[in-house]
Amino acid sequence: MADSGTFGFQGDENSKDIEIGASTLGIGGHRLVIAAGPCVLESFELGMRVASELSSLCERFGFGYIFKASFDKANRTSIRSGRGPGLDTGLEWLAEIKREIGTRILTDIHEPYQAESAARVADMLQIPAFLCRQTDLLTAASRTGRPLNVKKAQFLAPEDMASVLQKCRESGASGVVLCERGSSFGYHGLVVDFRSLVIMRRLGVPVMFDATHSVQSPGGLGGTSGGDRRFALPLARAALGIGVDALFMEVHPSPDEAMSDGPNMIPLGSMPHVLEEIAAFDGLSRERGFADLDWQ
Repeated sequence: MADSGTFGFQGDENSKDIEIGASTLGIGGHRLVIAAGPCVLESFELGMRVASELSSLCERFGFGYIFKASFDKANRTSIRSGRGPGLDTGLEWLAEIKREIGTRILTDIHEPYQAESAARVADMLQIPAFLCRQTDLLTAASRTGRPLNVKKAQFLAPEDMASVLQKCRESGASGVVLCERGSSFGYHGLVVDFRSLVIMRRLGVPVMFDATHSVQSPGGLGGTSGGDRRFALPLARAALGIGVDALFMEVHPSPDEAMSDGPNMIPLGSMPHVLEEIAAFDGLSRERGFADLDWQ
């Protein structure tokens, strides 16, 4: 049995549910939340289309839904890669999508000064994996009062996220979700250690699985990142079999024409089938109970 001092819950006050509109992110007993959208806001029209279709699909299958898109992709492989509309325009688009579709918003920030502005629009702030140890960024995001989705760095062990959580909690975070997105496996490769879902959940917070970044090949195409979207659904099924509280996917009508992360994004037209599969596997894990560490 795992050492409870390492993997045990950190107290009821740290494992409270996170309310995001009609969706609840918590440890067990709540419907699965889908956080999905294009990697970057290529245009307002694209954001509206994807948000509208995914919102309707998630309602059909009984999932909570949060629209995710970035106003600025500051961590691109090449300096020539497109980054999106930027902070001001991007937040204007996200605010309009929120008003028109009625969906909740998740977007990522890369620098502390962006936190307050983004929090005026977004219902949840995301901390990119490469930046999850940046104390000033975590502190600024935590102080906005918005819940956080913190992606586990590709180079960190899951239990090391306990220190990240401590930074957020001591900075006043209203709630934290930890997200698994694969671990570095040699050059340009990622592999998912599914034990991390159980370990991070035992830190007393909801967990999210990022199905599309987990099939990414960072820098694998030289000037851009590669990936293989064929493996996104199989990995999502594995994560759902273990039990997760939320699932993250990047979705685009024409991934091969996308500005960012095209090789690993799921085609929008495939999402009815994807969500049907997700519903089946999520239902099974909830019926049987989520996997845990408390046995010998």
